[in-house]
Amino acid sequence: MALFYPADNIGFQDHPRFKGVRLAKLVTSKDTDTVSVCILDIAPDTLIPIHVHDPNVDSIYVLEGNGEAYINGKWREVSSGDYIFVNPNEEHGVKSGKEGHMKLFVVHSPPLF
Repeated sequence: MALFYPADNIGFQDHPRFKGVRLAKLVTSKDTDTVSVCILDIAPDTLIPIHVHDPNVDSIYVLEGNGEAYINGKWREVSSGDYIFVNPNEEHGVKSGKEGHMKLFVVHSPPLF
């Protein structure tokens, strides 16, 4: 079954672990056993701490805004249009910029949720 979410029907909820982060779950393990897909809306000056996923890969596209991403052992500036791929068990994290929200389109495989 294909899924379709018109933009005005995509609902966000508070992230269960990270204050200042809102989450829109688009595809979950209830829909498929291959991926989970979400959009993260990160408030200005918010940190998603350095963490790892096991056994998930993390595919992250910066939809809008700017900030920094912790990849390959260091913080790097990221902005709208940038893409990040993180293999399982690799440390990564995100900090939004001080002004404006940062939105990320995130795919995990296998599903994270």
